[in-house]
Amino acid sequence: MNAALPPALMRQHLIDPEICIRCNTCESICPVGAISHDSRNYVVDAARCNLCMDCIAPCPTGSIDNWRTVLRAQAYSVADQFGWDSLPEPLPEADLRAAASEETDATSSPPAPPGDAAAAEAAATADPTGEAPFRAAAWGAAVPPWSAAHPFVNLYGPKAARPFVTATVVGNVRVTEAGRDYDTHHIVLDFGAMPFPVLEGQSIGILPPGLDERGRPHHARQYSVASARNGERAGYNNLSLTVKRVLEDHQGRPVRGVASNYLCDLQVGQTVQVIGPFGTSFLMPNHPRSHIVMICTGTGSAPMRAMTEWRRRLRKSGRFEGGKLMLFFGARTPQELPYFGPLQNLPRDFIDVNFAFSRQSGQPRTYVQDAMRARAADLALLLQDPDAHFYVCGLKAMEEGVVLALRDIAEGAGLDWNRLGAALRDEGRLHLETY
Repeated sequence: MNAALPPALMRQHLIDPEICIRCNTCESICPVGAISHDSRNYVVDAARCNLCMDCIAPCPTGSIDNWRTVLRAQAYSVADQFGWDSLPEPLPEADLRAAASEETDATSSPPAPPGDAAAAEAAATADPTGEAPFRAAAWGAAVPPWSAAHPFVNLYGPKAARPFVTATVVGNVRVTEAGRDYDTHHIVLDFGAMPFPVLEGQSIGILPPGLDERGRPHHARQYSVASARNGERAGYNNLSLTVKRVLEDHQGRPVRGVASNYLCDLQVGQTVQVIGPFGTSFLMPNHPRSHIVMICTGTGSAPMRAMTEWRRRLRKSGRFEGGKLMLFFGARTPQELPYFGPLQNLPRDFIDVNFAFSRQSGQPRTYVQDAMRARAADLALLLQDPDAHFYVCGLKAMEEGVVLALRDIAEGAGLDWNRLGAALRDEGRLHLETY
């Protein structure tokens, strides 16, 4: 990418804070740890980025695909990027080339490319056995299934014709039994006459009202759509979300989630500002022979509910035959599992449901990967079926365990995981969406 530039110049990889929805996809997939975030922005460390481009395709908004030509010695620092509300204007390349020429004349050897630092660190910390560490994110697809419907993206947002669309709350009901505070809500938003087409697996951004601790408007929070493409209520211009009230961070420290508490407290008739939709790869297949294996925890059930509901409507209408649905759904207890009751009422010949509870009184701790291993024979057959698609959604901590379970199941059946995993990824059949 830098071949046409003088050695003193570089094309610096940057993330646009105006359209980034803070979904963590880029950070989770970066193989050299070049991407990080604070409470506001996601940034790229020029000293670590090796320009591998792994993060470009999976980004749902395109915010990751931004570049600026800069003097290598004056690359934007991580601290600079954390303070941005928008990308800096491009610097005139003619001026940069002139400055680069002067800098090159003044030194006998240009600085090493930024990728060299990351490569040196990777070499220093390499596994002494010579084997690369297992990276679950490396097996996630960046392309949709071949039969997925065409998605519309970025119809509303900071750089679209309309910065947001206003939706009205037409439903807000708790869908977990446990905890008045740690509750999960099913929220239905109606867009009235404004078009907002979504597909199963896509997400939207919610703009919470008010200002953050720095006095700036809150950035958008991303939520997966939990309803089918023709609406939460079939034929209506609405959609649903699955939102858990956040009262502590991942380390268990007390914190009141800005958007989650705002959404869970909304009353019918109130309005919200929405941007999006987002997502071009985590989409369900449409061909009749397709099988769908859904693996999720907590509110990661949202896209799985959407896919299940669309299949249920197709089956009810008589317009869809064949194609298995298999669900692995994890939570601490049954009382904390969203949609637990409705899931039990779905016909067993329609969907194969497997629950995993890690804190159920008197029972051993079971996680989704444990439930998967218990069904290894069935999953091994599906792994070999080119019409089978696998979707993983939930907390980041589950990702490695789930992909390792798939690898072990494949190898236990005598399959070559490196070949099979690559095919799942490259054919859009293994999708990871964790946060």
